Amino acid sequence: MSVHSMRQRVQGIARDPAYRQGVQAVLATMLGIAAWGLVTGVAMVKSGMSVPLAIFMSLIVYAGSAQLAVLPLMVVGAPLWVVWFTAICVNLRFVILSSMWRHYFSHLRRAHRLALGYFSGDVIFVAFSQRFSTPEKTPEQLPFFWGAATVNWLSWQIASIAGILLAHAIPLEWGLGFAGVLALLGVLYSMLKDAATWMACVVACGAAVAAFALPLKLNILVAIAAAVTAGLLMEAAERRAQRLRLRPQPAIRPPDPARGEKHPVMPLHGHADTKEPR
Repeated sequence: MSVHSMRQRVQGIARDPAYRQGVQAVLATMLGIAAWGLVTGVAMVKSGMSVPLAIFMSLIVYAGSAQLAVLPLMVVGAPLWVVWFTAICVNLRFVILSSMWRHYFSHLRRAHRLALGYFSGDVIFVAFSQRFSTPEKTPEQLPFFWGAATVNWLSWQIASIAGILLAHAIPLEWGLGFAGVLALLGVLYSMLKDAATWMACVVACGAAVAAFALPLKLNILVAIAAAVTAGLLMEAAERRAQRLRLRPQPAIRPPDPARGEKHPVMPLHGHADTKEPR
């Protein structure tokens, strides 16, 4: 695709009414996202990272939870495999999100899908799933995604880079970390829609607290593994229960006086139930 055609494509998406709908869908969460980005930017510099490297990490990684998870490990000099494994585990949710995006955007070119993967985020997923609850491709889905993604990316990067540049001027007493936690709690609560996600959340909280004494923040990995396991088991149990509910049940027939029956009878599975007297 040429630069001219790409520019026309971008302009067409930006002019689409669904683009503005995507922008409006995530505006309410942008203050919390900005607070979390500011906290992450400050934390990167406070941990000893240089300003250029911190800006590079903010633009390339673009994953606040993973950045905050690996920073303490980098400070204490944890092995590189522990840092990478922690970041991968924290970002495993994006593998789950990508399976959802596939239903909507699998027809796009690989380069476009890679761009969607980079700009994807928790807030965008929540807004998109609320707007498009069924996995059916429609023309307004792509502009809606890019509208939400543009606002989310700008809010995060502007706040994160501001935190990086102003890290030494922002005192920790401002309590920005607590504001960021509140922002994530709001996003988390909006994603708790069924019993499986609630179960995973409760198990993750319990596992994180129970394993808090582990070194190198390994309680985060324990919580993630426990939550994924609990969620998968819960979903499997729900699917099995649904199959049992949908399984046809033998009809209860009225009693047959000729057989001496006085109450309704349910035929036994695997046995013929004739009405001829024995």
